[in-house]
Amino acid sequence: MRFEGTSQYVATDDLKLAVNAAITLQRPLLIKGEPGTGKTMLAEEVAKGLDMPLLQWHIKSTTKAQQGLYEYDAVSRLRDSQLGDERVKDIHNYIVRGVLWQAFEADKPVVLLIDEIDKADIEFPNDLLRELDRMEFYVYETRQLVKARHRPVVIITSNNEKELPDAFLRRCFFHYIKFPDKETMQSIVDVHYPELKKELLKEAMEAFYQIREIPGLKKKPSTSELLDWLKLLLAEDIPPEALKSQDAKQVIPPLHGALLKNEQDVHLFERLIFMARHNR
Repeated sequence: MRFEGTSQYVATDDLKLAVNAAITLQRPLLIKGEPGTGKTMLAEEVAKGLDMPLLQWHIKSTTKAQQGLYEYDAVSRLRDSQLGDERVKDIHNYIVRGVLWQAFEADKPVVLLIDEIDKADIEFPNDLLRELDRMEFYVYETRQLVKARHRPVVIITSNNEKELPDAFLRRCFFHYIKFPDKETMQSIVDVHYPELKKELLKEAMEAFYQIREIPGLKKKPSTSELLDWLKLLLAEDIPPEALKSQDAKQVIPPLHGALLKNEQDVHLFERLIFMARHNR
């Protein structure tokens, strides 16, 4: 079982090596990188590449580890008892299976995505240590031990919003997705827009990387924002000439709202342009 990339996802050799190392070691793959570098999409493409079902658990600030295992719906059971429902006699009817339970009892191996784990409380990763390590957990309400039929391929993403516990990190295989260089980025764009004219792509890439190099940006534009911008340039039929500039600080690119996502960066960009023109 080896991941070699897919036609829809440009995976570097380092990334493919990391995925396959995690599979060999039977450890979760912890993926970090700038937002928009394809961390979540990686899990989707690994599932396609390995021909495995994908289960996704998108983490929020309020998410608890227990929800990934199961939840006991005591409120529904109380309501049904008041209504005289026969279902109340069997507690199994009120156990809601979480994503990990679904992955553990699947008939074939699955890819399990735990997305943006750093959004949750700091104790969240530690609360999953035993379950991810031993691939089992105990359901106290029904007194049953749930063991994984097949070990899932676990991919965990993080945006580095907070530090993860050392004990959790020790159990993972770690990979940081570096921001793509121009050659890799061109391959990514070719997958999404194979008919894009070379001249437009050349000017757009120059403008995009010049913007990323501007010091002081609060949020540098990412891969997903470049793809959105190219889509708009094509939709509005923007000519390559409109993007040409010897210096990104002397011209605001058309539809720049797809690249710059907060007013601080827009104001910084406008000030740099004003200063560059004033000093000419």
